[in-house]
Amino acid sequence: VQLQASGGGLVQAGDSLRLSCAVSGGTFSSYSVGWFRQAPGKEREFVSAISRSGGSTDFADSVKGRFTISRDNAKNTVYLQMNSLKAEDTAVYYCGALSGWLCSDHDYEYDYWGQGTLVTVSS
Repeated sequence: VQLQASGGGLVQAGDSLRLSCAVSGGTFSSYSVGWFRQAPGKEREFVSAISRSGGSTDFADSVKGRFTISRDNAKNTVYLQMNSLKAEDTAVYYCGALSGWLCSDHDYEYDYWGQGTLVTVSS
């Protein structure tokens, strides 16, 4: 299973970005997908996740109300819509896939990872 994260870039505070995580090499609907991020000098942290059915989602407190997550099973892609971006959202964003029904905010539960996409928010 391969994951390809894309959509990062340099934006100003208050702007929006949409990240994509394209999954290939497996049965997309078998996987719950999560987004994590790692800022310079910090540990990787949970951002958001969506269950394999799309019926359940989870968000870190720091992004609730600003980020949304969705999946398109026809395109084998999960999207992370990020609005009202802040400087503290600056990080490399990674997507991961786990074989299971439910979301998880624990990175050790994810079986596969993408390479990451850099999001830089200038203030």
